[in-house]
Amino acid sequence: MSLLSVEAALERLLRQAGAAPIEGVEQVALADADGRVLAEALVAGLDLPPWDNSAMDGYALNLADWQGEPLAVSQQIFAGQAPAALQSGSCARIFTGAPVPAGADCVEMQENCEVLSDGRVRFLQPLRARQNIRPQGQETRVGEDVLASGTRLTPIELGLAASLGLAELPVRRRPRVAVLSTGDELVAPGQALGPGQIYNSNRSLLLAWLQRLGCDALDAGILPDDLGRTRAALAELDDVDLILSTGGVSVGEADFLGQVLREGGELALWKLAIKPGKPLTCGQYQGVPVIGLPGNPASTLVTFGLLARPYLLRRLGVAEVAPLGFAVPAAFAWNKPGSRREYLRARLEQGRAVLYPNQSSGVLRSASWADGLVEVLEHTTLAEGDSLRFIPFSELLG
Repeated sequence: MSLLSVEAALERLLRQAGAAPIEGVEQVALADADGRVLAEALVAGLDLPPWDNSAMDGYALNLADWQGEPLAVSQQIFAGQAPAALQSGSCARIFTGAPVPAGADCVEMQENCEVLSDGRVRFLQPLRARQNIRPQGQETRVGEDVLASGTRLTPIELGLAASLGLAELPVRRRPRVAVLSTGDELVAPGQALGPGQIYNSNRSLLLAWLQRLGCDALDAGILPDDLGRTRAALAELDDVDLILSTGGVSVGEADFLGQVLREGGELALWKLAIKPGKPLTCGQYQGVPVIGLPGNPASTLVTFGLLARPYLLRRLGVAEVAPLGFAVPAAFAWNKPGSRREYLRARLEQGRAVLYPNQSSGVLRSASWADGLVEVLEHTTLAEGDSLRFIPFSELLG
């Protein structure tokens, strides 16, 4: 069986995601909308700013009405006030953010003005029309699309929505994702370890990660190596949008989860040209999509971040799902070209990518030490100082 490239696997998953969008829209308050996905385009209901306003503390005047002489101050305008029209032959004291009075077409900053003993104001620098004036509608106009449907909301977008007077936003409902772990060797943290057993780290990793992505994560527990109990556990899953498993999905005699999933649906085993994380399963169980991640912790991290995460975002309607990366010089040499693309845990030191010494797929500590992943392409060698792509964990975890 030939290995599937990262690009081909992602393309297949995104195609499947696009065919199974998360339906349902909720109206949520801005305070609860961080990280959610906008379900409808945000259209401006007002000009922003709603009127011309001053960008400086200073004086507003009409250039056509001024011949260079000092001007009397006819009014004082603070932010939040409605000014009177500017009196001919005068200027107005104005403060940052205050509406520019009708008849004024210039604001000069106070640092370039001299207040005379009789209260008149002399302008010390050449003036030009519209200087230091923020025009009405410079940010948005009524009816303009401000944010596209499918935008992932951050504090920046929430601030923008607030500036347009919106207290709530329509967002996609949260996907419900059931997280399954398999194997008698796994024990929940806090319990005593038996012979040959290890603590289940993948469940905590995925549940927290899914919550960051705006999902409702359902902890479906650890499935034992028992066919009947595995059938019963899957039968209890109700109203979920994705079944996400780690480990144990193969074609072996002890693959009880895979057997039950195939009984109620279909499952394909993909072998990816990626390291860590070669095995990946994809299919459906009773109409519910299934993604099976490899069980080693670093493999789970890499495949969820690069494949399952964009799949979930695409189901929510997000268009740009690829994490941002950038080129950095390597602080290491790579003399062992492989047939699989490698994602190595690394951190930046003085702008160069430094590798964690142990890149085993079973070592999660490497990711805690690292800032992100560096990508080494197939059949590639690197000399120290060569450029390679760095993907920060901040791009993958959010």
